[in-house]
Amino acid sequence: MSDRVTVSPRLSVLTEEQIARIHSASVELLSSRGVRVDSERAVETFEKALGKTAVDGRRVCLSAELVEWAIEAAPSTIDLYSRSGDPAFRLGEQPTRFGIGVTNLFFQDPASDEITPFHRDHMRTSVRLGNSLCNIDLVSTVGVPQDVAPDQADLYATLEMAANTTKPLVILVSEPELFPWVLDMLDHLCGDLRSNPFVIPYVNPVTPLIINRGTSDKMLVAVQRGLPLIYSSYGMAGVSTPITPAGSLILLNAELLAGLALSQLIAEGTPVVLGILPMAFDMKAMAPVFDASSVLLNVACAEMMAHYGLPHVGTSGSGAGWGADVLAAGVMWANHLSSVLGQVDMCPFVGSSFGSMAFSPHAAVYADEVIARVRRVARGFDCSEETIGLAEMKLVGPGGDFLSSDRTFELFREATFNSDIFPVLDLDGWLEAGSPDAIDLLRRRTRRLLEHPLVPADHGELLEEGEAFISSTVRRSRVG
Repeated sequence: MSDRVTVSPRLSVLTEEQIARIHSASVELLSSRGVRVDSERAVETFEKALGKTAVDGRRVCLSAELVEWAIEAAPSTIDLYSRSGDPAFRLGEQPTRFGIGVTNLFFQDPASDEITPFHRDHMRTSVRLGNSLCNIDLVSTVGVPQDVAPDQADLYATLEMAANTTKPLVILVSEPELFPWVLDMLDHLCGDLRSNPFVIPYVNPVTPLIINRGTSDKMLVAVQRGLPLIYSSYGMAGVSTPITPAGSLILLNAELLAGLALSQLIAEGTPVVLGILPMAFDMKAMAPVFDASSVLLNVACAEMMAHYGLPHVGTSGSGAGWGADVLAAGVMWANHLSSVLGQVDMCPFVGSSFGSMAFSPHAAVYADEVIARVRRVARGFDCSEETIGLAEMKLVGPGGDFLSSDRTFELFREATFNSDIFPVLDLDGWLEAGSPDAIDLLRRRTRRLLEHPLVPADHGELLEEGEAFISSTVRRSRVG
């Protein structure tokens, strides 16, 4: 038997020379212009490393030496676990990992497409859906509940996440002062997060070139508790970043390096995942759009992080379309395929529509199928002598067929993709089936998943304990 020889498709957009140029320009921007740092504690952290000469008020200039040290100090991989403590996956190594989310303010009913404010029960439903989809690796904060007190929304959102999935969590906490309480609650419900790191907090600076107080405060808390974190920049070309893709990439890359430096100064060796959410901006509609440059910059940023030896978090292409429609489908395919063929480690925000304002369950279900299909593409195929089967071709000869081949019988089940949503129908079969509509089949599949979700056995216990924790915490805060 011959050794396996795999044809592995790959997508690359930057040359080594271009990578070096982008890095050099990013470092020059940081050393000459610097970043604005809004937190006194973060400014003091930079001052201790750089000296007061590098700090002008709240503007901090980062030296090339500090940036290089931070790159070397950060781990190249991060192991994530399930809530039960089992190894889930390792970031920094392929394949690309996908998750649903993120912080939507509205919910799109999968049966009627009606848009309603996002409520706590929508969080429960959405998290259970993510727990049930086999190609979804993690669950991000799906939405912001509008039916609970604003000073408790982050707590209830995280509680529903922890109780209704065992998959790793990416948490986005909008109120910085609630962030320690959220982590306290997770420690209380699930055990010490240091010993079971199934949670990654997500923070983002303010583009251009501002490390805002809320972001740095959450970073300090997360790092001090030994947690990994995601640091991601959101840019709109021509608004918060230069209108050219190259300019946007350099500016956003500089922001990531500044955040990386701060994380390592807080605690050397802190695991950090870096990435960008690059958007174009439609000047006529005055709205951000996910376009071709978004795809290219997503892949390019992943290559920059691979060059640094750091895990990467990218965009999920989420937000395009008005639900699970042709607009959303095209973006999903472009994003998910380019991500798995590139060096993107993580796409945590699947399932949103209307510019990431509304969570769409049937969009998430369709994305799950797209992910399964693009992973088959990324898997490539075996091109060893055994799989070529030249002897079989000679035996069949001109005009023969391979239907009766032993190898066809052995492999035909895995040779094609079997969809849980869309049957394979030719024209006659489609007519005989009553001319089904693809969207109706998707809605039917989504409805089945929502009616029969995969729910953790301990969800009731966690919800009860979490409710008690929140009530006690809120009571203590008001007394204090």
